[in-house]
Amino acid sequence: MNDSGPDIKNNKPHFSGHRERLRDRFRKGGSDALPDYELLELILFRALPRRDTKPLAKSLIERFGSFAEVISANPERLKEIKGIGENVVTEIKLVHAAALRLSQGEIMQRPALSSWSLLIDYCRSSMAFNEKEQFRILFLDKKNVLIADEVQQ
Repeated sequence: MNDSGPDIKNNKPHFSGHRERLRDRFRKGGSDALPDYELLELILFRALPRRDTKPLAKSLIERFGSFAEVISANPERLKEIKGIGENVVTEIKLVHAAALRLSQGEIMQRPALSSWSLLIDYCRSSMAFNEKEQFRILFLDKKNVLIADEVQQ
């Protein structure tokens, strides 16, 4: 097979089967088996089922700097990238919401002040890439368990 053109034996382009190969690598090796742009490609597959997502994933990483910054980016800033529409923004923000929910689940109903690193990780994932500074109030019960997290406007 030649990266510059079709495979002479079966007349398929070099990118034929790319999505399935990427999914297989992810299934076998998890997120560590993929660079940021390929992990982002997997997300973009759902929003852009019939389009080559590699150039878009690389553009997003180049523009925002990292996978985390793409996922945390403001929807309006995401739409500034050519090829990004509502479907792509929805998929990206869905991943962001899931990450936040996971982070909250790890700290809610657990002693917050006995684990500063977990509390810092939670705060970082909740607001690290926001464009505006936030004032948050973390409500704790008498055993220092987080029971609510409110962003003050």
